[in-house]
Amino acid sequence: MQNLEHAVQERLSSEGIRLTSGRRATLQAIAAAEGPLTATEIQADISEPIPLSSLYRSLSVLSTAGVLTTQHDTEGIMRFELAEWLSGHHHHLVCVSCGAAVDVVPNTGQERSIERLIGQLAAASGFAVTGHRLEIEGRCASCR
Repeated sequence: MQNLEHAVQERLSSEGIRLTSGRRATLQAIAAAEGPLTATEIQADISEPIPLSSLYRSLSVLSTAGVLTTQHDTEGIMRFELAEWLSGHHHHLVCVSCGAAVDVVPNTGQERSIERLIGQLAAASGFAVTGHRLEIEGRCASCR
């Protein structure tokens, strides 16, 4: 966590943004999660109570600074996670019943296959790929 905070501190400082205690607590809750979290889930994981309005401001600042990325689950609910430059490249398994999202990291061969397929699909449309995110929808073990 120390390296993460240091990297985030440097990024925020370069943007003229302070790493406040609320932002630090938000960052710690997100870093400890196994997948993207909603604001309500983040708020529940923070030991010090933070008003939801303050939490949303922190999430907005951290997202704008490129520390967090956002995704919308199958119901359109926004979820937050660390940007890939902090957490590494990964994909998501998203439950269509409860909305839970779990990070999955394909092995090198699997990732190459994904990239090959994406390249083929993009080439057929004349699209220049700059990156990708894969979300696989289904039902988690609890909802099956």
